[in-house]
Amino acid sequence: MVNTNNGSQALIQSMINQQIHYVFGIPGAKVDHLFETLKYNDDVNTPKLIITRNEQDAAFMAAGIGRITGKPGVVAVTSGPGVSNLVTGLMTATSEADPVIALGGQVQRDDLGRLTHQSIASKELMTTAVKRSVEVQHADNLSEAFMNAYQTAVAPKAGATFMSLPADVLSDEATRPVLSPLSSPQIGVASEKSISLLVQKIKQAKLPVILAGMRASTGAVADAIHQLIGKFPIPVVETFQGAGIISKTLEASYFGRVGLFRNQSGDALLKESDLILAVGYDPVEYEARNWHLNSQAEIVNLDEIQPEISADYQPQVVIQANISQSLLALNAALPANLSLSPEVQQRLSQFKQRFDAQRLVPTEAKEGLVHPLEIIKALQQKVTTDTTVTVDVGSHYIWMARYFRSYKPRHLLFSNGMQTLGVALPWAIAAALVRPDKPVVAVAGDGGFMYSSQELETAVRLKLPIVSIVFNDAHYDMVRFQEVAKYGKDAGVTLGPVNFAKLAESMGAKGLSVTDKDQLPAALDEAFATNGPTVIDIPVDYRDNIKLKSDLLPDILD
Repeated sequence: MVNTNNGSQALIQSMINQQIHYVFGIPGAKVDHLFETLKYNDDVNTPKLIITRNEQDAAFMAAGIGRITGKPGVVAVTSGPGVSNLVTGLMTATSEADPVIALGGQVQRDDLGRLTHQSIASKELMTTAVKRSVEVQHADNLSEAFMNAYQTAVAPKAGATFMSLPADVLSDEATRPVLSPLSSPQIGVASEKSISLLVQKIKQAKLPVILAGMRASTGAVADAIHQLIGKFPIPVVETFQGAGIISKTLEASYFGRVGLFRNQSGDALLKESDLILAVGYDPVEYEARNWHLNSQAEIVNLDEIQPEISADYQPQVVIQANISQSLLALNAALPANLSLSPEVQQRLSQFKQRFDAQRLVPTEAKEGLVHPLEIIKALQQKVTTDTTVTVDVGSHYIWMARYFRSYKPRHLLFSNGMQTLGVALPWAIAAALVRPDKPVVAVAGDGGFMYSSQELETAVRLKLPIVSIVFNDAHYDMVRFQEVAKYGKDAGVTLGPVNFAKLAESMGAKGLSVTDKDQLPAALDEAFATNGPTVIDIPVDYRDNIKLKSDLLPDILD
């Protein structure tokens, strides 16, 4: 039995106190004491240790936990390259407001600063990738450091934190008591003056619009928005990370998502609005220079953090308060008979018709290939509102963001701040762990899937029924079609062929191949019925990608 009066045990008890359920990572000599203690600890509440194939993927899994639950996911790795391999995952988490606590092994204290095996300046390396980076020098400080890391990770704007842990600190005796569970800080509701001002502006506005961003994508905020538009049907535009905020019963108020290219119904609606209520909006999702270009709208910024001010984003009213409580207070203060004018309602009807028509573009494909919209349509018919769909980065990501519907917050996940390749499968693993018995789908291109394909074995080992859909075209196509649009030709985007069905089978997963749209329903049925991971390899025809960058609404947009 491992000694229970040491730094590792103090760290683990701190995790237990904060109800951490999983630790993702890869072992090594500098963290083997922590891993042994996790493995053989007697407490049934000890976090489950999940070994991954790559440190970056372990960070993605921890970030998936953070995004879905709102509580930090934890990743633990060894020193040197173990730590450096975390940077992309932690940078992505911090950019996209996913709370993570990263534990990095380090050489023993008397080797710090010396040219020794796997000795790097871990704390300094991580300072630009995380919100807080510390190196713990004494076992008695481990519980304090972890609790502060937790608190920092969840505080708005949420993100990653990093703890550098010298090997001898983990094994040293810890004499101080472990800290008790943290209490959640309470952020207050907006003041009566702020609510009254907002009511006045909404009453005076001709076409108020809600722009729902990443920090609006919680159950509490979504419920508050539902109550608000149930009383006064303000149109709502989602960012990619705000996907799923509008429920199916309130779909009449949903006017699409904005991101990447300024050519969607949501962009046009924001341009015509004279009052934009930006709720939980973060500029890393979609810069205001895109959606606020030449707009004369007043902006009210409602968020738990201060907005980042720029030449393109200067809100006339800034309300820093609890988002859901403030929306409920606004709803209570709005008059019951408030409505949009008949002229505005007719204009919104035109927007809605145009928005719905965008889903009806032709879907012709070459023989042996499938159009991306056919894949999306087939998937849409098979999912439920409880299905979690994680989306990697690539051309498929744009198609999914524009055309795939989701009706619960944080059930359709995108990497929008960093647009990081390889997130879909690790996020899907996290979703399958925290949402057992609910369907989970990972959608990736062939490029992004290969970034984390090794974690398919992890999913097999954990017996997770994840359905992975691979849009296969042997290119980095999201780059390719934009190069063609700019230069008339592409460069540096061609890949070799991969048989993803056979790759899946080599790791113990089920592999399916689809070469015609008519095969999609049966393949999806088989995949969803499988007790374990399935990969569906679909050769895709991306000939219509150039339309994603074109002005689809030329008569509405400039």
